[in-house]
Amino acid sequence: MPFALSDITLSSPAFADKQTIPTRHTGDGEDTSPPLRWTLTPQGSQSFAVICHDPDAPLVSANGTYGFVHWVLYNLPAGTNSLEEATQAGTPGQNNFGHVGYGGPMPPEGHGLHRYYFWILALNQNLDLEPGLTQWEFLQQAEPHIIGMNRLVGTYQRD
Repeated sequence: MPFALSDITLSSPAFADKQTIPTRHTGDGEDTSPPLRWTLTPQGSQSFAVICHDPDAPLVSANGTYGFVHWVLYNLPAGTNSLEEATQAGTPGQNNFGHVGYGGPMPPEGHGLHRYYFWILALNQNLDLEPGLTQWEFLQQAEPHIIGMNRLVGTYQRD
Protein backbone atom coordinates (compact mmCIF):
# COMPACT_ATOMS: atom_id res chain seq x y z
CA MET A 1 0.00 0.00 0.00
CA PRO A 2 1.36 3.44 -0.79
CA PHE A 3 1.53 5.97 2.01
CA ALA A 4 -1.96 7.48 1.78
CA LEU A 5 -4.34 8.55 4.52
CA SER A 6 -7.19 6.19 5.35
CA ASP A 7 -10.35 6.34 7.49
CA ILE A 8 -8.57 5.42 10.72
CA THR A 9 -8.78 8.37 13.12
CA LEU A 10 -6.29 9.36 15.79
CA SER A 11 -7.04 11.68 18.70
CA SER A 12 -5.75 12.56 22.14
CA PRO A 13 -7.59 13.66 25.26
CA ALA A 14 -4.51 15.82 26.00
CA PHE A 15 -4.71 18.07 22.91
CA ALA A 16 -6.87 18.62 19.84
CA ASP A 17 -5.66 18.43 16.25
CA LYS A 18 -3.43 21.39 15.36
CA GLN A 19 -3.46 22.59 18.98
CA THR A 20 -0.70 22.99 21.56
CA ILE A 21 0.77 19.87 23.15
CA PRO A 22 0.69 20.29 26.94
CA THR A 23 4.09 21.02 28.49
CA ARG A 24 3.95 17.78 30.53
CA HIS A 25 4.35 15.84 27.24
CA THR A 26 7.42 17.82 26.16
CA GLY A 27 11.10 17.92 27.01
CA ASP A 28 10.37 21.09 29.00
CA GLY A 29 7.98 19.17 31.25
CA GLU A 30 7.68 15.58 32.44
CA ASP A 31 8.52 14.25 28.97
CA THR A 32 5.79 11.61 29.10
CA SER A 33 4.07 10.32 26.00
CA PRO A 34 0.54 11.67 25.53
CA PRO A 35 -2.53 9.45 25.70
CA LEU A 36 -3.78 8.45 22.23
CA ARG A 37 -7.01 6.88 20.92
CA TRP A 38 -7.85 5.52 17.48
CA THR A 39 -11.05 4.40 15.79
CA LEU A 40 -12.26 3.23 12.38
CA THR A 41 -9.42 0.72 12.08
CA PRO A 42 -9.23 -1.14 8.78
CA GLN A 43 -10.66 -4.63 8.60
CA GLY A 44 -7.80 -7.12 8.87
CA SER A 45 -5.68 -4.99 11.23
CA GLN A 46 -3.34 -7.34 13.10
CA SER A 47 -1.04 -4.81 14.73
CA PHE A 48 -0.47 -1.08 15.09
CA ALA A 49 2.45 1.33 15.32
CA VAL A 50 2.84 4.97 16.34
CA ILE A 51 5.44 7.42 15.08
CA CYS A 52 5.94 11.04 16.17
CA HIS A 53 7.91 13.19 13.75
CA ASP A 54 8.72 16.93 13.70
CA PRO A 55 9.12 18.00 10.05
CA ASP A 56 9.99 21.56 11.15
CA ALA A 57 13.23 20.59 12.89
CA PRO A 58 16.21 22.09 11.08
CA LEU A 59 17.92 18.76 10.47
CA VAL A 60 18.69 17.05 7.19
CA SER A 61 20.58 13.78 7.15
CA ALA A 62 23.00 12.52 4.52
CA ASN A 63 20.34 10.21 3.08
CA GLY A 64 18.04 13.16 2.38
CA THR A 65 15.60 12.68 5.24
CA TYR A 66 14.56 15.70 7.23
CA GLY A 67 13.11 16.63 10.58
CA PHE A 68 13.37 14.89 13.93
CA VAL A 69 11.83 11.60 15.08
CA HIS A 70 10.52 11.76 18.66
CA TRP A 71 8.87 8.36 18.98
CA VAL A 72 8.73 5.01 17.24
CA LEU A 73 6.46 2.43 18.89
CA TYR A 74 5.40 -0.84 17.26
CA ASN A 75 4.18 -4.40 17.94
CA LEU A 76 0.90 -3.05 19.36
CA PRO A 77 -1.45 -6.04 19.09
CA ALA A 78 -4.74 -6.27 17.20
CA GLY A 79 -7.59 -5.01 19.34
CA THR A 80 -5.51 -2.19 20.78
CA ASN A 81 -7.29 1.12 20.28
CA SER A 82 -5.58 3.39 22.77
CA LEU A 83 -2.40 4.18 24.64
CA GLU A 84 -2.39 5.66 28.11
CA GLU A 85 -0.11 8.53 29.07
CA ALA A 86 3.48 7.34 29.64
CA THR A 87 2.58 4.03 28.04
CA GLN A 88 4.70 0.95 28.45
CA ALA A 89 2.78 -0.91 25.72
CA GLY A 90 4.36 -2.17 22.53
CA THR A 91 7.99 -2.24 21.54
CA PRO A 92 9.92 1.05 21.57
CA GLY A 93 12.14 2.07 18.70
CA GLN A 94 15.00 4.54 18.66
CA ASN A 95 14.30 8.26 18.45
CA ASN A 96 16.63 10.97 17.18
CA PHE A 97 17.70 11.79 20.74
CA GLY A 98 19.59 8.48 20.49
CA HIS A 99 17.54 6.47 22.97
CA VAL A 100 14.56 4.15 22.77
CA GLY A 101 11.10 5.30 23.76
CA TYR A 102 9.39 8.65 23.73
CA GLY A 103 11.30 11.92 23.67
CA GLY A 104 8.94 14.88 23.75
CA PRO A 105 8.95 18.10 21.74
CA MET A 106 11.82 20.44 22.50
CA PRO A 107 12.49 22.70 19.51
CA PRO A 108 15.44 25.09 19.61
CA GLU A 109 14.65 28.21 21.62
CA GLY A 110 13.52 31.05 19.40
CA HIS A 111 12.88 28.69 16.48
CA GLY A 112 9.14 29.35 16.47
CA LEU A 113 6.21 27.01 16.27
CA HIS A 114 6.88 23.37 15.36
CA ARG A 115 4.35 20.79 14.22
CA TYR A 116 4.48 17.27 15.64
CA TYR A 117 2.87 14.58 13.51
CA PHE A 118 1.65 11.64 15.56
CA TRP A 119 1.02 8.84 13.05
CA ILE A 120 -1.03 5.71 13.62
CA LEU A 121 -0.25 2.83 11.27
CA ALA A 122 -2.43 -0.27 10.92
CA LEU A 123 -0.65 -3.41 9.68
CA ASN A 124 -2.13 -6.59 8.21
CA GLN A 125 0.13 -8.80 10.31
CA ASN A 126 2.07 -8.80 13.55
CA LEU A 127 5.72 -8.40 12.57
CA ASP A 128 7.12 -9.10 16.07
CA LEU A 129 10.06 -6.75 15.47
CA GLU A 130 12.99 -6.40 17.86
CA PRO A 131 13.33 -3.27 20.06
CA GLY A 132 15.39 -0.26 19.04
CA LEU A 133 14.60 0.10 15.33
CA THR A 134 14.86 3.59 13.88
CA GLN A 135 11.88 5.03 12.04
CA TRP A 136 13.40 4.08 8.69
CA GLU A 137 14.35 0.56 9.79
CA PHE A 138 10.82 0.04 11.05
CA LEU A 139 9.19 1.46 7.90
CA GLN A 140 11.38 -0.66 5.64
CA GLN A 141 9.95 -3.79 7.24
CA ALA A 142 6.41 -2.49 7.85
CA GLU A 143 5.62 -0.70 4.58
CA PRO A 144 4.41 -3.78 2.65
CA HIS A 145 1.99 -4.51 5.50
CA ILE A 146 0.45 -1.05 6.07
CA ILE A 147 -3.29 -1.16 5.39
CA GLY A 148 -4.26 2.15 6.98
CA MET A 149 -2.75 5.26 8.44
CA ASN A 150 -3.62 8.73 9.63
CA ARG A 151 -2.25 11.44 11.86
CA LEU A 152 -2.88 13.86 14.69
CA VAL A 153 -0.87 17.09 14.56
CA GLY A 154 0.13 18.88 17.74
CA THR A 155 2.13 22.08 18.02
CA TYR A 156 4.72 23.37 20.46
CA GLN A 157 7.21 26.19 20.71
CA ARG A 158 9.73 27.36 23.25
CA ASP A 159 10.04 31.02 24.10
